[in-house]
Amino acid sequence: MATSKPVNNQDNQRRNFFKTAAKGSIAALSLSSLATGAFALDKSVNRVDETAKKSSPVKPDHVVRSIPENMVWGYYGFDVPPVAKVKDGDIVEIQTINTTGIGRKDPEAFFKANNLPLDEQAKDIIEIYKTVKPEPTGITGHMLTGPIYIEGAEPGDTLEVRILDVVPRSGYGVNAVWPKGGALPDEVTTRENFVYKYKIDRKKRTASFKEGVEIPMNPFMGVMAVSPPPEMKRVSSIPPGFYGGNLDLKHLVKGATLYLPVSVKGALFTTGDCHAAQGAGEISGVAIEASLTLTAKFIVRKDIHIKTVYAESPTHLIAIGLDPDLNKAMQNAAREAVNLIKDNLKFTFNESLSICSTGVDFEVTQVVDKTFGVNGMIPKSIFPNKDFQYWEL
Repeated sequence: MATSKPVNNQDNQRRNFFKTAAKGSIAALSLSSLATGAFALDKSVNRVDETAKKSSPVKPDHVVRSIPENMVWGYYGFDVPPVAKVKDGDIVEIQTINTTGIGRKDPEAFFKANNLPLDEQAKDIIEIYKTVKPEPTGITGHMLTGPIYIEGAEPGDTLEVRILDVVPRSGYGVNAVWPKGGALPDEVTTRENFVYKYKIDRKKRTASFKEGVEIPMNPFMGVMAVSPPPEMKRVSSIPPGFYGGNLDLKHLVKGATLYLPVSVKGALFTTGDCHAAQGAGEISGVAIEASLTLTAKFIVRKDIHIKTVYAESPTHLIAIGLDPDLNKAMQNAAREAVNLIKDNLKFTFNESLSICSTGVDFEVTQVVDKTFGVNGMIPKSIFPNKDFQYWEL
């Protein structure tokens, strides 16, 4: 359980998320699938450079350790007991682990074979594998930390998750390829794990499994979810959904914000599937899977009523489209982006479609999670008359 502490500094401005500013200012925003909604829009925050900036210390109100009693193996649900209760506005530090490449029967063998230390996260993994049981009905998925109960969150609210920091807990991460997995399932004949070692200094943060290749590190959480509604019971963490989950959205780094529709009391936030780096598409089936620590601020938004997940960075609005059919996922992302601009930036449908066609990049988020994802990156800079407000690190 997290240690409860009183909130020292509530964000008094969160209930007045938008301010009427200069010409073309915005009073409220909503996605096409929202009943009502609002984005926190950028005014003064610089782009976060995850490869160059050292994380600034953030004092949390709670710490949720990656110990067996705080873990859930592969699912979310309204009936999953919370491992911590926090207040609206609290900052929470959440430890997560990576099990990719590590055998359940003898997890220590992985660390010995790769000459890796049995540090805190390694010991956590070993103990978790010994103790945490799979979901009894056979649901499979990721090893996750949570859920966390946010006081004051009720069905119909929106949970705003401000990502204050994402920090590696070890000096390595693991990518893997295997037969019948990823985007080329019939072309891989043998399983192979690639252990990426980190190189972090003032100039760069990279990961490499072999001399001659250096992958820039941009750590983020592949899974961030709230509980689906009770009628869905328990669901696997593998496919993403309107409640968030396994989005594998590489832009959810330090300084980004995720908005999740609350379906149950307390929201029940769960996270994991942590990545040190990932290419758009995640085509092998996994990224550089890594044990990370997420520090996030949870804000219950009574003024936003959404039906699906969406995101924002200091520089972009991010529309998300999901579907088991990649073409339909693209259509959904396009529709969300067009209507976001139309409904909230006061352009016509045709004008918004033109803007998306000429100024918005649509990326394949991932093609490996059963439900595929496409994200539309809407630059705030293409709306020079808009005074976008955004929180500061």
